[in-house]
Amino acid sequence: MELNVKKFIDLLEEENQKQNLVSRKAGREELAKHVEDSRAILDFMSLDGLSIIDVGSGAGFPGLILAICCPAASFTLVEADLKKSQFLQKVINDLNLDNVKMIRERVETLGRLPACREQYDLCTSRAVASMNILLEYGIPLVKEDGLIAMWKGSNYEQEIAAAQNSLSQLRGKIKSIHAYTLVEEGDRVIVLVGKKGTTPEQYPRRNGVPAKRPL
Repeated sequence: MELNVKKFIDLLEEENQKQNLVSRKAGREELAKHVEDSRAILDFMSLDGLSIIDVGSGAGFPGLILAICCPAASFTLVEADLKKSQFLQKVINDLNLDNVKMIRERVETLGRLPACREQYDLCTSRAVASMNILLEYGIPLVKEDGLIAMWKGSNYEQEIAAAQNSLSQLRGKIKSIHAYTLVEEGDRVIVLVGKKGTTPEQYPRRNGVPAKRPL
């Protein structure tokens, strides 16, 4: 497991010299912080046996790291950007990860497809969008009583306040908030939202609308 994490960082460093997957200034120490941040969810819940969809996987945080660390869970990585999705697929192939697949698609599109809608136990997302937008991306994808895990910074309380209408419309409820330290005390949280009913048919709205007109 740790060897595969190291290989992943090696591949990311190499590819990042060719194209900006993360900041060009990011060295191994900063990449290690991204790995640590991604793993934080494992400090308070087990993912074994779960079907997980990671929205906006980017360079692989948190979804690909969690897939490496949790071989007993199944992962679907969603990334619309071509270069990032190609990198993710390369890592999956190079590390022979058989518990993860990559989908290059808009998340709003997946949320309307029967093959993906309300099919997952958990949706994860880190550094993608504000909470009121993420909820419209994630809630349609998880089963009733499923969870959405959102990695957030110290302004999470403002995001929760702004997401009250989104929670109501999408039948979500804040389940728990897990604070931890990455760089300085109290700088990171993972907010868990539970899904408390079938998602209304009109959600997610068409591509681009959740970000332009958040609930």
